[in-house]
Amino acid sequence: MSESKPEAVSGDADPASAWPASAGPTTAGPSSAGQEATGAAALNSGINAADADPSVRPQDDLFRHVNGHWFATTEIPEDRGRYGTFDMLREASERDVRALIEEAAAEGTAADDTAADDAAAPEAAADIAPAADLAPGAADRRKVADLYRSFMDEARVESLGTEPIEGLLGAVDGLASTACVPALLGRLQRVGVGGLVHTFVSTDDRDSDRYVVYLEQGGIHLPDESYYREDSYATVRESYVAHVSRMLALIGVDAAEEAAARVTALETRLAQSHWDKVANRDAVKTYTKLTLAELGEMTPGVDWAGWLNGLGAPEAAFDDVIARQPSFLSAMAQALADEPLPVWQDWLRWAIVHDLAPYLPAAFVDENFDFFGRQLSGMPSIRERWKRGVSLVEAALGEASGRLYVERHFPPAAKERMEALVANLVEAFRQDFQSLDWMGEATRREALAKLSTFVPKIGYPAKWRDYSALSIAADDLVGNVARASAFELDRNLAKIGQPVDRDEWFMTPQTVNAYYNPGMNEIVFPAAILQPPFFDVTADDAVNYGAIGGVIGHEIGHGFDDQGSRFDGTGNLRDWWTAEDRARFDERGQKLIAQFNDLEPLAAPGHKINGALTVGENIGDLGGLTIGYKAYRIATGDSEPPVIDGLTGAQRFFMGWAQVWKGKARPEEALRLLAVDPHSPAEHRANVCRNLHEFHEAFGVTANDGMWLPEEERVRIF
Repeated sequence: MSESKPEAVSGDADPASAWPASAGPTTAGPSSAGQEATGAAALNSGINAADADPSVRPQDDLFRHVNGHWFATTEIPEDRGRYGTFDMLREASERDVRALIEEAAAEGTAADDTAADDAAAPEAAADIAPAADLAPGAADRRKVADLYRSFMDEARVESLGTEPIEGLLGAVDGLASTACVPALLGRLQRVGVGGLVHTFVSTDDRDSDRYVVYLEQGGIHLPDESYYREDSYATVRESYVAHVSRMLALIGVDAAEEAAARVTALETRLAQSHWDKVANRDAVKTYTKLTLAELGEMTPGVDWAGWLNGLGAPEAAFDDVIARQPSFLSAMAQALADEPLPVWQDWLRWAIVHDLAPYLPAAFVDENFDFFGRQLSGMPSIRERWKRGVSLVEAALGEASGRLYVERHFPPAAKERMEALVANLVEAFRQDFQSLDWMGEATRREALAKLSTFVPKIGYPAKWRDYSALSIAADDLVGNVARASAFELDRNLAKIGQPVDRDEWFMTPQTVNAYYNPGMNEIVFPAAILQPPFFDVTADDAVNYGAIGGVIGHEIGHGFDDQGSRFDGTGNLRDWWTAEDRARFDERGQKLIAQFNDLEPLAAPGHKINGALTVGENIGDLGGLTIGYKAYRIATGDSEPPVIDGLTGAQRFFMGWAQVWKGKARPEEALRLLAVDPHSPAEHRANVCRNLHEFHEAFGVTANDGMWLPEEERVRIF
């Protein structure tokens, strides 16, 4: 899951052969929580037997037992580097949004035709409201449709060629000195071209009632700083130089090969001062508050005033900032002082053509995909154009399209049932904190206080984003991208000095994901994730608590993982742990790091997981599963869960968890994810249950089984 800045039951079944031949696939629909079982015949197990491999025992590998047939027989779509439960639901959401966009486009076309007819009949024209006077809902639908049209009009994109970016390239040509580079970087960032420093606005980690601007290291275009230094990426670096050369040649750069070599050398220099992924997870180390004057002292020679002017930043927005990697800023300033202007011009041209390539003619799109899609992720084919068009609409007008999605696809009852599930998960955490043997009383009081202030957000925002200031034209794709970027920048910078908007969402309702935001101490579950296999109305509670219950527990658990636990209930970065409790917590975290350091992805054998990078998400998974099971037992009360399709309640719970993580990856993508993704591979997320005593009891796991983990090696944090 994501963060915003931005885890013996009795029965008739034989635990040694738990897969029932009679279990059928799940059906669609939102799920109930706390339902009353009137008999096994009224419920299904919620487990999809068609995906299973009965030849693999759950005691040996729960992931393959539940998902093995699917894993062996499913081909990853050619336009994807990995594929699984999340991707399948995302594809369904994508299709749903496409249908809504095309309906909006059809409405717009009909309105245009009517307007044209009325123009020929003046006596009727007074009855037709001009576009500017349409109700907000209609105006947003028109923008959604026009943005999609502008992307889908390939003929116009081809006819324009590089004309839409010639003004930006001309500005690069016109630079007089490196002193002018920051001002142009600000101008480029405003229209959607990334620079040396990325910015975002969020609550101040040490004063959560105010907004502040964060400065994040930038300047590189490979997935991670490790790609510029590790020997294992030498071939990638060679291909990268060739790719940059071909892209620069497409915009007419002379001696493109030499220019590409200079670009790569500059990025290699910048990457040397980048903090790695593990260091960037540290909430304390990545908090350095600076005034604008102090920022200038740290970066001599950098024209921050020019950068802010190009950015269009309102006065006082940058009076103080949070530098997440202050040493990078100093190194960046030194690079600006050392490297000659032509090198920076090469790099700026590359930044422009790279970031805007998806909106240029096919030659740019294809070359961009060939390197970043085919070579880095192993994808044979680019996504269909309509899918990329939907992605653009969701990025630029996500809540406008999301509002359409919610109206069509999210029944109010699903929200109510989800609220009941969340309440049981919170209660399970409360009971757990009260009984944790490693947590002292002082820390326990703080943990319970933080838990009591958790804010769940389910389905969709309480209020929708206002897009009235965003102008969209059906015949101006690059212009639309630039205006959408400027709109979002202005929207965020306008927060500075204003009260914190605690109703804001950082994911759209149609997103298949969830997140925890430590600055607001909130857990957020968009509408699109609330469907099978996460949430199934026809299944009993066991599978729902194993699936969406585990996800809820995962997100709540992020509030108490190695980094989330540094924030208190008000969202402030504050050490509320005793030193002894922190040491005991860290000991368990280190044990989990060591456990995952020994694991390899199925798609990339011989390559190990980085346990230090993934520890937060692993804690989220482990805690979510543990508390999800406790919440399931709370929901069932004193009654013993029924055996359904030959499976006990406990077995269905763990299988429900495992089928959520059905997934596979191409070798290239698996290697890329090992470097950049804080989540472990799907198969190891499913099998984290080997740490739970309840799992061993449910399936009768013994020391001779593949999932066995000796008690002294099992990690239990919550």
